[in-house]
Amino acid sequence: MDNMKTIEKARIFAKELAQDERVVRYNMARQQSDEDEKLQELIGRFNLRRIELNNRLGKEEKDTDRIAELDKEIKSIYDEVMQNENMRAYNTAKAEVDQLMAFINAILSAGVNGENPDEVDESACTGNCASCGGCH
Repeated sequence: MDNMKTIEKARIFAKELAQDERVVRYNMARQQSDEDEKLQELIGRFNLRRIELNNRLGKEEKDTDRIAELDKEIKSIYDEVMQNENMRAYNTAKAEVDQLMAFINAILSAGVNGENPDEVDESACTGNCASCGGCH
């Protein structure tokens, strides 16, 4: 098989993958999160506070009271972000897609490493290669 056929098949597979229900759910959840103005405002506040905290931590003279206040505020905003229903849906959908992609990668890695891709078991793939005993 020449390189072009391999790439062509990968493009075809990518188009099919985009139709997988997990990928569709992920893209919908991502769009809903992006369009959630309250969520985006919270994420913006979180990022600004984190930048401010990092700047204050980098100074020689640290305002420990302000640093503690920022840390507390960042944790509070983070909790609020993570409780947002669109963010929860996004995180759930993303975890499903991450697991799917890890499994696909394990199958591809098995093939590249001369192993039988048919023997790669989805239940064995956690997405965390550190816990894996099997695709290398």
